[in-house]
Amino acid sequence: MCSQPQSKAFSHYKKLNVSDGWFDVYQLPGNVYAFYEPRQEQEVLSYLIVGGKRALLFDSGLGMGKIGAIVRRLTTLPVIVLNSHTHFDHVGGNSEFSDIYAVDSAFTRKSAEGHPNAYMLKNAGPASACPPLPAGFDFAKYTIKPFHITHTIHDGEIIDLGDRPLEVLLTPGHTPDALCLLDRKRKELYTGDTFYPDEIWLWWPETDLDAYQKSIERIAALAPSLQVLRPAHSAPEADPALLAKVALALPQARGGKMQYKVEEGRRAYQFSGFSIALSNAK
Repeated sequence: MCSQPQSKAFSHYKKLNVSDGWFDVYQLPGNVYAFYEPRQEQEVLSYLIVGGKRALLFDSGLGMGKIGAIVRRLTTLPVIVLNSHTHFDHVGGNSEFSDIYAVDSAFTRKSAEGHPNAYMLKNAGPASACPPLPAGFDFAKYTIKPFHITHTIHDGEIIDLGDRPLEVLLTPGHTPDALCLLDRKRKELYTGDTFYPDEIWLWWPETDLDAYQKSIERIAALAPSLQVLRPAHSAPEADPALLAKVALALPQARGGKMQYKVEEGRRAYQFSGFSIALSNAK
């Protein structure tokens, strides 16, 4: 993990000198910033999208580094937080912000209560990270703090940042509250964990494979109108054509007739450009 080379896609973008030493921050086209956590096995990516009147932070990372301080270096505009879903590695910095949009679901409300140290050590403990860690960070005190949801979002809702409309697409499956964010003008789709060019984890207890199939087919239908995907893990860009491949691949994996790699409690099926990990129980 610690010596794993990062995706070549990062070389397409300018790396900014605004970090706290934990996040790598890249400037993307269109006043967008990617926050990358390279020294933790999840390789999480969060995105700050800046409009004319306000900005939107799409996910807030693992909560190991202080993402809010870097956001404030990049914009003085009011910031909305919207999570692609509320797994721990995407809501870690939510408590640093006061305006949080979210799906109205039991899963989301439970996630908003935060996660105690025992949960974090189980899911993102010392073996999952490489030094140097953020200044002052201590795994013995690592928690996800509770956060307050200020606005319930709905499918098709437009969030206007000021001459920059972003469309919310609810894409349940990976989790009940999974969503994507579509910038039609710039032909970009922020996909969260609904798609990323790596091992797509579809083994969580809350994962609904039938719902995921419908969601991936929905966004795959958008591919001809898109120029780029902005995933939440591994790389800040991906080819929209991969969405249709995932839609075709999942039934093959679920059919159980493909070769797979055995992992802890799950089976990983390899395809070109991504893999799919399913629970042994599904």
